[in-house]
Amino acid sequence: MPFARLAAATTPTCHIGFGLAAVARPGYITLGRDTDLGETRSVDALRTRTHELLDAAYAQGVRYFDAARSYGLSEEFLADWLKARPHIDDIVIGSKWGYTYTADWSTDAEKHEVKDHTLPTYERQRAETAELLGDRLDLYQIHSVTPDSPALADKELHARLAEAAAQGVTIGFSTSGPAQADAIRTALTVTVDGEPLFRTVQSTYNALETSAAPALAEAHDAGLTVIVKEGMANGRLAAPHAPEALRTVAEQTGLGCDAVALAVVLRQPWAGVVLSGAATVTQLASNLHAAVVDLDDDQLTHLADLAEDPRTYWEKRGSLPWH
Repeated sequence: MPFARLAAATTPTCHIGFGLAAVARPGYITLGRDTDLGETRSVDALRTRTHELLDAAYAQGVRYFDAARSYGLSEEFLADWLKARPHIDDIVIGSKWGYTYTADWSTDAEKHEVKDHTLPTYERQRAETAELLGDRLDLYQIHSVTPDSPALADKELHARLAEAAAQGVTIGFSTSGPAQADAIRTALTVTVDGEPLFRTVQSTYNALETSAAPALAEAHDAGLTVIVKEGMANGRLAAPHAPEALRTVAEQTGLGCDAVALAVVLRQPWAGVVLSGAATVTQLASNLHAAVVDLDDDQLTHLADLAEDPRTYWEKRGSLPWH
């Protein structure tokens, strides 16, 4: 497991990862991103921004970096950064397949990405990822599995994924939607030749959406590394959008709402890596303060009251505009 590298790391931030979803394409659904990125969103501008963030993250102890085929040019930007820094050999690189980026570098496209979990898409995207990241790829995940995803029942696909695993690539999956727990539990039953196929799971968990917690604990107990995405709820837990209870606790700690929100996730015993989706170096530095936030029982009780019904949460997420 490549995540064993993190076990040897000693920096407080080694279990915070950096995800490229919000910076490797001009349009995304994070609140406030229109201000964060401004109007200049050319390929060169976002490549420069991404490299600055990768440099800052690495310098501050981050050791997991997360991309996807559908995150615009995330794999290309990451590959360029790695090639320019061949001495960096203590990090873990993850990417995902299953969505195709279709926005053509536009913020107002009718569709920004198209989902397809079939074997032909895997074969095409695996080749595309290999061309860019080569042997630097540690983890390849099925992107946004739901309980009805054909990827959970396709034995031929499972066999091909097992072949990749035999060649040294860890196989995982990510989840989305109000039935994340069902998808996780179904994925835990997938085996090839009697051995579990998946070794990691990446799911949405934050102070507003906690429904996957029991299933993620089960995955952790089964030996999977748990990666948490959207710990900031696509900006809903960041100032100035944060709910009052979160702002109150943040004031008590003297740190940002973002740091407190991510600290809530970091303290979960099953959370192996918690992703920052920062779009600026200042945001990243604030996110990384999560590693030193100390919350007492009263504060945690206050924050627990923020949890929404998962269907409500995902309806709100689905209504967020692409900035």
